[in-house]
Amino acid sequence: MSEKKLYTPSRRSMLVGGAASVAAFALAPSASAATTTRKSAYAVRPLESGTVHTWAADTWRSLVAMTDQTTGLPADNIPESLAAGDRSGYTSPTNIGGYLWSTIAARELGIITRGEATARLVRTLKTVERMEHHAPSGMYYNWYDEATATALHTWPGSGDKVVPFCSSVDNGWLGAALLVVQNADRGAAPWAKRIFERMRWDAFYNDNSDPAHQVRAGGLIHGGFYPYEDGRPGGTYQGTHIGGAPVWLTTHHYDTTVSETRITSYLGIITGQIPAKQYFAMWRTFPATCDWSWHEMQPVGVNRTYYGLDVYEGAYTYRGMHVVPGWGGSMFEELMPDVFVDEAAWAPKSWGRNHPNHVRAQREHGLVEAGYGYWGFSPSSDPFAGYREYGVDALGLNPDGYFSDKEKTNYDPGFGDCRAATNPSPTYGDGVVTPHASFLAMMHEPDEAFTNLARLQADFDSYGRGGFFDAVAVKSGTVARRYLSLDQAMIMGAAGNVLGHDVIRRAFSTPAVERALRPVIGIEEFGASPVA
Repeated sequence: MSEKKLYTPSRRSMLVGGAASVAAFALAPSASAATTTRKSAYAVRPLESGTVHTWAADTWRSLVAMTDQTTGLPADNIPESLAAGDRSGYTSPTNIGGYLWSTIAARELGIITRGEATARLVRTLKTVERMEHHAPSGMYYNWYDEATATALHTWPGSGDKVVPFCSSVDNGWLGAALLVVQNADRGAAPWAKRIFERMRWDAFYNDNSDPAHQVRAGGLIHGGFYPYEDGRPGGTYQGTHIGGAPVWLTTHHYDTTVSETRITSYLGIITGQIPAKQYFAMWRTFPATCDWSWHEMQPVGVNRTYYGLDVYEGAYTYRGMHVVPGWGGSMFEELMPDVFVDEAAWAPKSWGRNHPNHVRAQREHGLVEAGYGYWGFSPSSDPFAGYREYGVDALGLNPDGYFSDKEKTNYDPGFGDCRAATNPSPTYGDGVVTPHASFLAMMHEPDEAFTNLARLQADFDSYGRGGFFDAVAVKSGTVARRYLSLDQAMIMGAAGNVLGHDVIRRAFSTPAVERALRPVIGIEEFGASPVA
């Protein structure tokens, strides 16, 4: 059985949660129309462009409100008040990275001047450069106080112990942001370059050289490591992949390719610290055999060989198409790395098929299958609690699912002849939609995504001075009246690409990056298809 994702301490477990109107400028699109070709990222009409620009400017206001003026570090989240005293009191490498690329997007969209952008970037990077971190790898811990830039050893409010942990995916998003700044802002580039060049992505790479800790052929990336003491007894082992003092490496690895975690693989491949074959070590789906019948549904597919590795190009069947699923079925897993790499263009037979299919599947789930009237499902603030992982269950390998509604309605189509279906045609309840998912989708379905967002703004009290609130339960109208820095940064990154001529992609995907990465991801053919 695969090593399923066991999440390290994150805002997903830590967050305790606590308007201009706009008309729908277009009728809702036909939810049954298949999206078989990738639309231009610049297909937003002028009236819509002005509205999207306003949304981005308001989103930027929330990120400014979250950011400490002295350290330049953004808080993890803030409520609708946008008051400095209401900041969360903690931040992470992902949050910091999100603020950095959002600053570039805000500059490109004319929301702030070039001078203000450089000043903000330099202030933040000077702080990051001096922050406590694991020096041998150059990697940062999961949690810091945004006001003091000190690593957290006790949790704000509760006083619970925090053991410093270096997360591979959190550092991945910081690393991606550093490359963006290095290539997009001359004034801040020297600081970004120094920090990035000391980061060792191979510190996370299990290359199978240790007989006691073997993983899939090609090697996998650990969830992370504890540098100084074991923060997860029984879930770690002592070792090192870069020499020097051993650390406590997680026994779980990221082993699915439709995941936000592939950004760390990309960085390792780009820098030459992780071999290209690692990309093909990850599952597309788990096998279709009966001894694997625990996952969501029986996939279809064929085996192909890349870099000497046998890869099962499996796909799930959903609403008349084949889709390569993520772990939970969220837009974040599918499209977050696409903010930085134009995966559909570089890999037309894999991501070029899967991205439009996933967006179409999310749209049809919300509008047709579940009948919510709205769509876009991804981890977010929970309108009813703190934080929850929302998604489309049918698009996730996880048998427990990332559900799209409050009631956690489970879709279970069975597993061929191996396992009988228990709920193949569910009735859904109070669907929870998050705006950042639609902004990510705007890179592939600009008109449909815009219409969805315009209707969310018009139909609910879902918008404040800092832009869209984080999530809306569309049946009850319950709103998560909070802004999360990562989700706001996804909005800024996607809006920057759509309105700013791929500004984030251009800054990350330099000719050198393209030479290293495009030949790797470009050779693959997924089992994804718009027609099953």
